[in-house]
Amino acid sequence: MEFLIALIPLFPLLAAFFIGIGNLLGKINGEAGESMTSNAAIGAITMSCILALLLLGADLFGKNATTYTLGQWLSSDSLEIQAVFITSGFNTVITALFAILLFIVTRFSVNYMHREAGFHRYFFILSLFSAAMLLLVSAGSAVGTFIGWEIAGLSSYLLIGYAYDRQVPTGNATRVYVTNRIGDAGFVLGIGLSYFYAGTINWLELNAMAEHLTMPTVTVIALCFAVAAFVKSAQLPFSPWLARAMEGPTPSSAIFYGSVMIHAGVFLVIMLQPLFEQAPFIMVLLAIAGFVTAVYSFIVGLTQTDVKSSYSFAISGQLGLIFLECGLGLWELAAWHLCAHAIVRCYQVLTAPALMHNVIGNPIKPVGHMLRNSRWLYIASIQRFWLDPIADRTLARPILGIGQDLDYIDSYVVDRAMGDPILFSRSISTLNQLEQKIMAVEQRDYDHHQFGRGNGIAGKMMEWVGNIFGWFEERLVIQAIGMNIVDLGRRIGQAANTFEELMLKPRYLALFVFIVLLIAATR
Repeated sequence: MEFLIALIPLFPLLAAFFIGIGNLLGKINGEAGESMTSNAAIGAITMSCILALLLLGADLFGKNATTYTLGQWLSSDSLEIQAVFITSGFNTVITALFAILLFIVTRFSVNYMHREAGFHRYFFILSLFSAAMLLLVSAGSAVGTFIGWEIAGLSSYLLIGYAYDRQVPTGNATRVYVTNRIGDAGFVLGIGLSYFYAGTINWLELNAMAEHLTMPTVTVIALCFAVAAFVKSAQLPFSPWLARAMEGPTPSSAIFYGSVMIHAGVFLVIMLQPLFEQAPFIMVLLAIAGFVTAVYSFIVGLTQTDVKSSYSFAISGQLGLIFLECGLGLWELAAWHLCAHAIVRCYQVLTAPALMHNVIGNPIKPVGHMLRNSRWLYIASIQRFWLDPIADRTLARPILGIGQDLDYIDSYVVDRAMGDPILFSRSISTLNQLEQKIMAVEQRDYDHHQFGRGNGIAGKMMEWVGNIFGWFEERLVIQAIGMNIVDLGRRIGQAANTFEELMLKPRYLALFVFIVLLIAATR
C-alpha cells in the first residue's frame, strides 16, 4: 500500500492546475463555472482522503513499510535528494487527519463562497494548499517538507490578502509573509547544518544520527528547527501574526490557522523527537517558550471583543501548552493534544459566523476580577503587550534604515562610479522643478545663518566673536589659499561626519558585532 502515499498530495495539485489553467484560458469563470471548479476541488481532496485512510488502515494492521522511495530527485556531487515518503507512524496519522479536515473545509467552502468574485481563485489556492500540507506531513526528507512548507506559506499569503482591494488585508498578508520568512531562514539553515554534520537530510536517518553527534552540533541543528516551529505555530515573540492572519475568508482561517497549517511547527518538533531529546537546552527552550506563550495568550485573550481575535489567542495558547508538553518530554500527550486541538478549532472557526448570529442580545461577559483590579495589566492586555511596535522598532526600522543606506550608496556612489546616467526621477525636467530646488537651497542657507544669530548679552557677544573669526577666515584663509582647497576640506569633513554618524547607529554597531563574531566562529 506504500505507493498510495505519492498520490495523496498529487490529486489536489492536479485539481489546482486544472482550475488555474481553466480560469486562465477563460473556460472556467463566473457563476456558471462554479460547479466545475468545486467538483474538481472536492473530487481531488476526496480521493486523497480515501487513500490516506487506506494507508492508515494498512499501517494499523502492520502492512506498511517505514518509507517509500519514489526515485531520485536531485544529485549534485555527494548530495543526493530522494523523493521519499514516510508511510507509517505519526506521519500517517496526521496525513489522514489533515486530509479529512481539508475535505470538510473544501465542502463547506462551496456554499460559503458562492457568488464571490474570487470563487475560482479561492479554490485554486485551497487546492494548492491542500497538496502542500499533505506533502509537508508525508515527506521523508527535509527538502520535501520544506517545499510543502513554502507553498503552504505562499497560499496563506494569498488568502489573507483575498480582498486585495482593501488596504488592511493586503498589509496584514505582507506582514505575516515577512514574519514567516524568519522561520524559513531557520529551516534552511537547519537543512544545511544537517547535511554538513550528519551527512543526510532524510528525517529518519537524521533522527538515528542524533545520538552520534556532539552536544553543540545537535543543539544548533535543533535550535534552527525550533525557530522554524516557533514562527509557524505563532509562539512568542512571533505570536502577533496569527491575529493579523484572520483577515481571510472564514473557511481559509479555519483550515489554515485553526486546524492544519498552524500545527505544522508542532508537527515538526514531534517528528524530530529523537533529535530534540539529545539537546537538553532546546528542550528547556521549548518548555519556556510554550509556557510564556500560553500565559500571554490567556491574558490577552481576556480582553478581545471579536470572535476571530479571541480564537487566535486561544489557538496560540493551546499551541503553547503543546510546546510545553514537548519540552517536558510528554511526547505522546503532545501528539494526542495536537490531533484533538486541530479537530476542535476547525469546528469552532467554521461556526464563528453562526456564533455571532446566535449570541445577539446576550450580554457580554464582564472582564475578570484580576484585570479589573490591575489597570496596567488591563491596558497591556488591550495593547497585546505592544509586541508589534517593539518588533517594528527593534527589527523593521533598523533593516529599513540599512536598506535606505544601501540604496543611497547604490544610487549616488556605485552608479556614478560605473558611469550610469542619472535616473529620470532625480533629473530636473522643468523650470518649476529648478525653481523649487533653488528655493530649497536658499531655505537651507537661511536656516544655517539663523542658527548663528544670538539672543541676549551673552548671545550677542558670541555672535560678535564668531563674526570676527569669520572675517579673519575669509581674508586670511579663503583669499590666501583659495576656495577650491577649502571646499575640498569641507567636503572631506562632511563625509567623515556622515560616516561617523552612520557607524554610531545601533543597526551598524549590531552588524559590526555580528561580523566580528562570524569571523571568530570561522577561525
